[in-house]
Amino acid sequence: MNIHEYQAKAVLKAYGVKVPEGRVAFTADEAVEAAKALGTPVTVVKAQIHAGGRGKAGGVKLAKSLDEVRAHAEALLGKVLVTHQTGPEGKEVKRLLIEQGCDIRKEYYIGLVLDRASGRVVMMASEEGGTEIEEVAARTPEKIFKETIDPAVGLMPYQARKLAYAINIPNELVNKAVQFMLGLYNAFVDKDCSIAEINPLVVTGDGEVMALDAKLNFDDNALFRHPDILELRDLDEEDEKEIQASKFGLSYIALDGNIGCMVNGAGLAMATMDIIKYYGGEPANFLDVGGGASKEKVTEAFKIILADPNVKGIFVNIFGGIMRCDVIAEGVVAAAKEIGLDRPLVVRLEGTNVALGKQILNESGLNIVAADSMADGAQKIVALVK
Repeated sequence: MNIHEYQAKAVLKAYGVKVPEGRVAFTADEAVEAAKALGTPVTVVKAQIHAGGRGKAGGVKLAKSLDEVRAHAEALLGKVLVTHQTGPEGKEVKRLLIEQGCDIRKEYYIGLVLDRASGRVVMMASEEGGTEIEEVAARTPEKIFKETIDPAVGLMPYQARKLAYAINIPNELVNKAVQFMLGLYNAFVDKDCSIAEINPLVVTGDGEVMALDAKLNFDDNALFRHPDILELRDLDEEDEKEIQASKFGLSYIALDGNIGCMVNGAGLAMATMDIIKYYGGEPANFLDVGGGASKEKVTEAFKIILADPNVKGIFVNIFGGIMRCDVIAEGVVAAAKEIGLDRPLVVRLEGTNVALGKQILNESGLNIVAADSMADGAQKIVALVK
């Protein structure tokens, strides 16, 4: 789950991470009132959407008067901001962060991710702040420094100090940088984050080390432990189909292809998308119905796929271990009859109750193409869609 920048900064502030003072605004009047309350010579007006690259897209403005704050707020609110992360359709700006300006002397990058190779959290740091970390990795990978963190003891001060020196934090501010990193790590672990990114971390003219921007992503599977974080969810920033899927416990991610996929198991779902691409097709989604899905859950999954106008064909790929093939078949038939199946459908079933599942599909009266294997099914759906 993603949250907005101003929400991320509020979470980090509770862990002692230094952030600029700011307030959220939903209207131009609220933006002006927030700027008055801050009372700083320079005010930053920042569009709040779940995407990076807002500054490059014109979503961050500096204002030196209340009139400028109002003008920037009126221009940004309701604007569709297009960045490299939103796609060409962009995202509408519905809220703003009104923040105090600061005297920036130098920008840095700090990030935390889970390294799946080592099974541990890694803190990354770079002197190339303000630049996308992917660009730094591609152009000058030697400027990215990493510390792997032992979960038994957490981030140690000596590791934070090592990173601070590596990215040339001024000597007199190293201790502040260490405290910043320790607070960031504690927030990451306590709140079950999947990503924490401070870009840029800045050193200011008055000797502060603070997060000028902040991005926090959270592990959906851990949200039951964090009702306070779940309250920060902004449904306006999410795909409607993904919202609907989450209500039924389905793992669904919308993609930009035209072949809908319904699979059980995340690994098999990834392999299914890969093999569709291998045979020249483009998957329209990732959809894992899970190992213990009911007929109702499968029906809802099928309806979500069919609700996507870009979907020109559907590939159902099920290996029945815990999941029974007859339950999948019943759900597919129920959803197809309820909505009306008007697109090619290829089904590959294997495993528990496979004979019964195939019988249900064969006797459904629907135009369903059977597949003998995953590769066979992928080839057939790609050919039918083309």
